[in-house]
Amino acid sequence: MYSLFPGYLINGKNLMTVTTIDLFNILKGKIGEREAKTLVEFVEIHVEKKFEERMNEIASKEDILLVKKDLFQVKADMIKWMFIFWVGQVSVTVGLILLVIK
Repeated sequence: MYSLFPGYLINGKNLMTVTTIDLFNILKGKIGEREAKTLVEFVEIHVEKKFEERMNEIASKEDILLVKKDLFQVKADMIKWMFIFWVGQVSVTVGLILLVIK
């Protein structure tokens, strides 16, 4: 099945659901058998190439797991630095309070 021209109808069929055989039969009557075969082969090659390009863009499960691992690492680092900052702030505050009291 090919997604050629969404919304257009040929012989009562939506072109989004045209199979290779349907496309060949439609074109054979209009441009001849040899030309129709050549055009259908071109469309198949073009669709396969586009499909392979899209597959390269899609994230795999491994990619998603790597991103989750990186996010977990960043979250752990943030918590660590927040704790260090908090300890520092409490130390300075306690030090200032002790200075004022004495």
